[in-house]
Amino acid sequence: MALLEIKNLSIYFGGVKAVHNVSFSAEAGDFKGLIGPNGAGKTTVFNGVTGVVKPIAGEIYFDGVHLIGLRPDKIAHLGIARTFQNIRIYPKMKVFENVEIGLNSIPRYGILPAMLKTPGVRQKNRESYEKSLKYLEMVGMQEYKDVEAGALPYGLQRKLEIARALATEPKLLFLDEPAAGMNSGESMELVEFLKKLHQDTGLAIILIEHHLEVVMELCKDIIVLNLGQKLAEGTPKQIQNNPEVVKAYLGERRQKYA
Repeated sequence: MALLEIKNLSIYFGGVKAVHNVSFSAEAGDFKGLIGPNGAGKTTVFNGVTGVVKPIAGEIYFDGVHLIGLRPDKIAHLGIARTFQNIRIYPKMKVFENVEIGLNSIPRYGILPAMLKTPGVRQKNRESYEKSLKYLEMVGMQEYKDVEAGALPYGLQRKLEIARALATEPKLLFLDEPAAGMNSGESMELVEFLKKLHQDTGLAIILIEHHLEVVMELCKDIIVLNLGQKLAEGTPKQIQNNPEVVKAYLGERRQKYA
């Protein structure tokens, strides 16, 4: 069985078919792209898998576990982490503290020991701090550990979100438009960072991105959504040369990646 298996997924909002009868899968270690015009249903697929919204039909399996009906925290603890279109960091907290939130998604001690600051609590806090530095080092941000997160440049805030997601020790990472707001040079820096991250961790990654140069550089397999339905799936070359994809989404941009 694939690591992630989505079968005939449908998510409606009133009369709007945000996602309709979508199926695809991801194996351990995959790097897949999920692209399509605005409103195609890409983020809604992520939300359905992570339990943010409840599908009206279909099946979702992760590592053999049926996900539909599980709470988002339970799904996260199974090994799915994500970032968001709009950065969601805690701007007044230090960088390492933002990462510790990912580490501490499962409580490690009760309220009373925390209030008393017992030796066990102090030890666990030291361990949490050291682990947070490890994840910051993975994304090249250890030197910023004591900086307020809100003071970071935009690109580093994006990396901080990824570090926090990695701290949950996922098997699958969803990245929702990590290059949003970046110029071409910054986007290519992100590509090199994500390539190394994927090589170093072996994580399965599914990427939503409108910067097509990022998708074409990173993803071996690309799924195209349009109007809530799967329009195509294939290699970057197959997607670039698919007439339906060119008509619905790529248009003149196809020549740039041919």
